[in-house]
Amino acid sequence: MKIHEYQAKAILARYGVTTPRGEVAFSKEEARAAAQRLRTPVVVVKSQIHAGGRGKAGGVKLAHSPDEAAEIASDMLGMNLVTVQTGPGGRIVKRVLIEEGLDIKRELYLSILVDRAAGKVLFMASTAGGMEIEEVAKTNPDAILREFIQPAVGLQPYQARKLTFGLGLSGEAAQQAAPFFQALHKAFVDTDASLLEINPCVVTGDGRLVALDAKMTFDDNGLFRHKELRELRDLDEEDPLEVEASKYGLNYIKLDGNVACMVNGAGLAMATMDIIKYAGGSPANFLDVGGGASAEQVKNAFRILIGDSSVKAVFINIFGGILRCDVLATGVVAAAKDLHVKVPVVVRMEGTNVEMGQKILRDSGLNFTIAEGMKDGATKVVALAGGAR
Repeated sequence: MKIHEYQAKAILARYGVTTPRGEVAFSKEEARAAAQRLRTPVVVVKSQIHAGGRGKAGGVKLAHSPDEAAEIASDMLGMNLVTVQTGPGGRIVKRVLIEEGLDIKRELYLSILVDRAAGKVLFMASTAGGMEIEEVAKTNPDAILREFIQPAVGLQPYQARKLTFGLGLSGEAAQQAAPFFQALHKAFVDTDASLLEINPCVVTGDGRLVALDAKMTFDDNGLFRHKELRELRDLDEEDPLEVEASKYGLNYIKLDGNVACMVNGAGLAMATMDIIKYAGGSPANFLDVGGGASAEQVKNAFRILIGDSSVKAVFINIFGGILRCDVLATGVVAAAKDLHVKVPVVVRMEGTNVEMGQKILRDSGLNFTIAEGMKDGATKVVALAGGAR
């Protein structure tokens, strides 16, 4: 689950991380009032969407008076902001952050994330603040400092000092660095975050370290421990089909292809998308209905799949273990009848009660194509979707 910048900063501030003073605004007048309360010669108006690259796309601007801040906010609110991370569809700006301007001396990059290959939390830092870290890693990987954190002991003082020296911090900023880094790590662990990124973290003219931007992403599996974090979810920033799928416990991610996939098991789902690409097609989604899905869940999954207007064919690829093939077939037939499915459907199933499941499909009177294997199914569904793209 992602949250907005202003929400992430509010969380970090509770852990002692220094952030700029600011307020969120949902209207022109709220923006003017917020700028007046800040009482600074320069304020920053920042669009709030779940994507980076806002500054380059015109989503971050300076204002030199409350009236100017109000006008900028008025222009931003309701605009469709297209950045490198939103894709061509962009995101509608529904709120802005009005924040004090700072005297910036240096910009740094800081992030904490889960390194799954190492099985540890990784603290990364770089002097290339304000830049996209992917570009830094590609052009100058030595510019990125890395400290792996042992789960049992956390970020150690010596590691914080290594990061401080590696970033070339001195004076007041160097004294603040270690507690600043440790506060970030504590916030990351306490909230079950999967990513915490400060880009940039700035050194001000008076030597303070300040989180000028903040991005936090949380592990959905840990949200049951954090009711207060669940309430920060902004459904307007998520794909409507993904929101709908989450209501039924379905693991669904929308993609940009035209072949919808319904699979049980994440590994099989990945293999299914690969074989569709191998056959010349393009998957429209990742959908894992889970091993113990009921006929009702299968029906809901089917409804979500065909709710995507770009879908031209559906490939159902199920290994019947916990989810029996007859249960799957019953759910698919019920969904196809209730929803008046018009796109072709290819079904490949193996496992428990496979013969019974295939008989249910054949006797349904509906136009299902039964595949003999994954490759056969992928070839058939790609052809039915209009051929290789």
